[in-house]
Amino acid sequence: MRNLIRFVAIFGLVCFSATAQDYPKVEVFGGYQFTHVYPNANANGWNASMNVNFKKWFGGTADFSGTYKSGTDLYTFLFGPVFSLRKSQKVTPFAHALFGSNYITAGRSTSGFTMAMGGGLDVKISEDFAVRLVEADWLPMYVGTKWESKNARVSTGLVWRF
Repeated sequence: MRNLIRFVAIFGLVCFSATAQDYPKVEVFGGYQFTHVYPNANANGWNASMNVNFKKWFGGTADFSGTYKSGTDLYTFLFGPVFSLRKSQKVTPFAHALFGSNYITAGRSTSGFTMAMGGGLDVKISEDFAVRLVEADWLPMYVGTKWESKNARVSTGLVWRF
């Protein structure tokens, strides 16, 4: 976890040179996450991500999350492209396709492949901050020896733009 925080801090400082552009070069998100895992597990936790925008409409995302429910922890580590529609100064809808891994502890630990397909809506509150009203993702996971594809997550929180 310490290395992850160091990576995000250093990466953010390196990308900080973008001050006078019509779109943010880097966006850092942090907030609450609700996850539904098939067949009937609902869990609460956190979600954090960092977008590096290469163009006004295209960037890359690193997304990390953790959810917790009755001795079972689920962590995801996802990466992939993000597409943003920046037609308005106030509202930015986005879509992403993220791929990576999961780590589950429930008495014993297991890991596998995970995807997150979805998007969300950011609303600008100042030059440097936005509120992520909603981020919703379909969250299929390869767990043990089978696919669990009826999973979903919803997040909300703050976005720091620079």
